[in-house]
Amino acid sequence: MNQGLIFDIRRFCVHDGPGIRTTVFFKGCLLSCWWCHNPESRDAGIETSVKHLTLGTNTYNRTETTGQWMSTEEIFREVEKDRIFYDESGGGVTFSGGEPMLQEACLAELMRTCRQQGIHTVLDTSGYATPEAMAHVAMWADLILFDLKIIDEKLHRKYTGVSSVPILKNLKYLLKSGKNVILRFPVIPGITDTPENILAMKTFISNDLSGSRLHLSLLPYHSNANEKYRRFCKPNLLQGLPDLAPENLLSMQKEFEEIGLTVTIGS
Repeated sequence: MNQGLIFDIRRFCVHDGPGIRTTVFFKGCLLSCWWCHNPESRDAGIETSVKHLTLGTNTYNRTETTGQWMSTEEIFREVEKDRIFYDESGGGVTFSGGEPMLQEACLAELMRTCRQQGIHTVLDTSGYATPEAMAHVAMWADLILFDLKIIDEKLHRKYTGVSSVPILKNLKYLLKSGKNVILRFPVIPGITDTPENILAMKTFISNDLSGSRLHLSLLPYHSNANEKYRRFCKPNLLQGLPDLAPENLLSMQKEFEEIGLTVTIGS
């Protein structure tokens, strides 16, 4: 039996795949995206932080621990508690992070168990993994939510800290093997929404992913994680960047639809 380092398990989620879902968040990620909305997920270890609480005119500080080791059996028991909601809504479990692929053995065991027990499984991934790990885990996924951020290698390294090459290779592998994939594009003003990146994405999708029936979700930037950056003492490189309204993505939606994609705004 494997163990996983988990920093949250959220119930009744409706944005991480079809139906009502339980989302299991694995701790640890090799990427350092400037716009990361879960900065507490990056470090592959247990962390403490100070949360400010306001009651009336008084402010209190409370120390919290983020991350706990759980066996696959313990995690599955938490997932199984909401089976009635999965059955009624067509939902299931989503494995997210951080980057769940970093904990391949635990993730694969959990996904296999869920599939064998008739629970719909979704993998939410950056795609940054070895081909062997991706093949091992993907075989148990009913659906894969796959981030596609920046095509250019140098810019991808600048804004995420890692190469785009293995990500694009894994995406091509998944689609070639017939997996059900939804692409998710975080739209970050001045970073991912540039004309150059949009053109590169359209070219990559048209040339390298041709023949695939693809769904693309445009995810507008939001600043909800600002307080988390403070709590976990991590640099917020986009401090002050205003939220991006969904209606501002309508022209981008049309642009991607013109190359044959099904496009939605929001997860």
